[in-house]
Amino acid sequence: MDDISNTDQAIELLQGLGLKEYEAKSFVALTRLPQATAKEISEVSEVPRTRVYDAVRVLETKGLVEIQHANPQQFRAVGIEEAAEMLRAEYEAKTDSLREALDGIEPASGTDEQDGTHEVWSLTGRAAIGNRTRQLLGEADEEAVLILGSEAVATESLFDSLASAENREASIVVGTVTEALRDRVQAALPDAEVFVSELEWLRGSALDEDVEITRILLVDRTTILVSTTHGSDAEADEQAVFGRGFDNGLVTIVRRLMATGLLPVDDPGTD
Repeated sequence: MDDISNTDQAIELLQGLGLKEYEAKSFVALTRLPQATAKEISEVSEVPRTRVYDAVRVLETKGLVEIQHANPQQFRAVGIEEAAEMLRAEYEAKTDSLREALDGIEPASGTDEQDGTHEVWSLTGRAAIGNRTRQLLGEADEEAVLILGSEAVATESLFDSLASAENREASIVVGTVTEALRDRVQAALPDAEVFVSELEWLRGSALDEDVEITRILLVDRTTILVSTTHGSDAEADEQAVFGRGFDNGLVTIVRRLMATGLLPVDDPGTD
């Protein structure tokens, strides 16, 4: 069962990286065989034999398969590390091309840039929220206050972003809900102020006990991001809202709520 699951997952991931179904299935079949004919690939992958040849030719052009011109032809996959590097390089090249293409698109005529300092936006999915969290940390000039309500969001890339903000001489304050997580963050960021948060409402209530606040980020006291999970698939289910502007209602409310449970971080908007 595990082997079937891994095979299906590998095929799905390869398709996500740009391979078509038969190409992905043929490549995965070849990773299970030292070398194989089209007939053997078809038997293992359940790709029609006549389609195996087309799939393998595409894989060869991508540098993923080698061909021995014998009778019958023999095929073999390159090593897993080499294949992963080839796919990564191709993916990054396409991403760079996409970025350049999007940057070159002219805005629609008659559109004016909007002032977003009083707006609230939402995001769904842990990957997207993690990216936005790191982006906001990259904008920190003076301070970043981060409350971690879940071990799952405390990633190495998050720590790297916090460290980069710290290197720009921004003050870093991190609150956690457990001592174990506090120790982990402190080890990664020895110069940051790290503590177990006393924000009791982070831990939920009888009204929404299955909702978990995963992170709260306040950057320079003018930008806020709050994320939560609800349900069994926490990674896909994570949702966030964020807003900018010192007078933004969301920013003001969360800033004051955070100040009630943080170490001496005073709200400059109150006396």
